[in-house]
Amino acid sequence: MHQDIKEILFTAEQIQARVDQLGAEISRDYANREILLCGILKGAVTFFVDLARRIDGAVQFDFMSCSSYGDGVTSTGNIVIRKDLDTDVAGKDILIVEDIIDTGITLHHLVKHLQERGAHSVKLATLLSKPSRRQVDVHVDYNGFDIPDAFVVGYGLDYAGNYRNLPYIGILKEAVYTK
Repeated sequence: MHQDIKEILFTAEQIQARVDQLGAEISRDYANREILLCGILKGAVTFFVDLARRIDGAVQFDFMSCSSYGDGVTSTGNIVIRKDLDTDVAGKDILIVEDIIDTGITLHHLVKHLQERGAHSVKLATLLSKPSRRQVDVHVDYNGFDIPDAFVVGYGLDYAGNYRNLPYIGILKEAVYTK
């Protein structure tokens, strides 16, 4: 798998340092409030777990699975919710935890979906953001890193289900996904 990586953008150490900072910010902002962390499966799991362990305060977990990518490398724009939250969100402070925000279409849809269901607040935490690819305006409350318009894998991010277990985030060689 490592031979398929063109360039390492962030090492495991850089990622953990940034996750520590984000956890401290979230702990401060949600002091004396309970948060429902809403992890977006599957890509955000690694970030979700590391971030949750760094939040000092009352935290509940739940997960959603949705996609606009399928097995491709670009968003189709069609949002499919494969698994919804099990928790009633009415009156809750929700922090959506995502691996990467690209076009913003999926997150825009999810924020609206949770607000319509009566959430008290909905904020976004993402490990990675590609602002140059944004098609809809999405406010990111907690952002790990801005990245260039490249296809990245590792630390939970995949291509067709592979590379999630890499401890770093790297740019996938174009030859891998243009076969």
